[in-house]
Amino acid sequence: MSDTNTFSPSILRETNLGLQRFDILDHMLANRELELTCPITADSVADTIRCLLYLQREDADTPITLYINSPGGEVQSGLALYDVMQALTCPIRTVCLGLAASMGALLFISGNTREMLPHSRVMIHDPLIGGGIGGSALSVKARADDLMRIRDVTAEVIARHTGMTLEEVFALTATDTYFEAEAAVEAGLADRIITSL
Repeated sequence: MSDTNTFSPSILRETNLGLQRFDILDHMLANRELELTCPITADSVADTIRCLLYLQREDADTPITLYINSPGGEVQSGLALYDVMQALTCPIRTVCLGLAASMGALLFISGNTREMLPHSRVMIHDPLIGGGIGGSALSVKARADDLMRIRDVTAEVIARHTGMTLEEVFALTATDTYFEAEAAVEAGLADRIITSL
């Protein structure tokens, strides 16, 4: 098994066809439950989007639960998933397990219903530059301008879903700002703390 694959447990069920093995992720999908428990990449987002679109076509009204435990990742990929989540007619319930950080936090707070387990946390910050800076002065300036544009976009998303002003968001995202579950609810990043799933 390659390093990019993760183990997915199976469940056994006795059916009229005898004992059958089902992948637990297939069982979750049938129950309208998805998990985003990895870095945000083009691949992880593509998988999640496919599942969301399938569930929307199956039933455009019944809620979908998205469990999130992610360190964040690629902003553009995360914004693609965000746009799809906003375009669906069925409500999205997001549940923070462990940590929803950076782009993972933005996706968590954009749910229609946002719930956190008692010891989970949310972390928000400004987008980071990746890959090092190099090239001509003009290319460095273009990259910096694009980063500031992305900063504005992500801040607007946070403000829209939390009720904070842009100034409040920029003050919080200037550094890595962590919110324990109770503080996240108080700040408008989450709706409630849950003790059962």
